[in-house]
Amino acid sequence: MTKKFLSLVAICAVIFLANCSRIEQNNDPIIGIWSQSKIVPAENSSKQTIRKEWIFNDVYLGRYHEINGTTISLKTDFNWSRQGDTYTIEYRGLDGKPTHIITIVQADDGTTYLESNEGSTLAVRE
Repeated sequence: MTKKFLSLVAICAVIFLANCSRIEQNNDPIIGIWSQSKIVPAENSSKQTIRKEWIFNDVYLGRYHEINGTTISLKTDFNWSRQGDTYTIEYRGLDGKPTHIITIVQADDGTTYLESNEGSTLAVRE
């Protein structure tokens, strides 16, 4: 009888703990990949693409890349947070990289982009 009771208590404890440990799903509209690309002149009179890429995940973290041509020249992690319609991106370990304060904007043509608090476009949703 004691073994049955302990087994029942153990099963109840597992069910209780399984229900308490559910992670709330984050479906924030910023989650995904955002990028900015521009073409610049290279040394040998050809052109090179410089791409900046922000990858936002659902646990308020992300990864930032700068890609020159085909080479990743900078890669770092960042934290992001949201208050109302405003997002803040804080980069880790980069002294020269400023914190970005942005909002998500939907253009008339259907393009979705991140706009900095100064009014410039930071990145476009992929």
